[in-house]
Amino acid sequence: MNNEKIIELREKILKGIELAFEKLVKTKQKNDGEFLFSKDGKIFIVKASDLTK
Repeated sequence: MNNEKIIELREKILKGIELAFEKLVKTKQKNDGEFLFSKDGKIFIVKASDLTK
């Protein structure tokens, strides 16, 4: 594969991940769900409804 093909494939993969995460957030918002995040060893719980654009 040449560099152009690799860059194109990388962009498609990143776009797919972004779309999947957006769908996950929407589903969690409909079900009044929560996300768990970890930063510096501390765990944070965030309501999906708080994750708006």
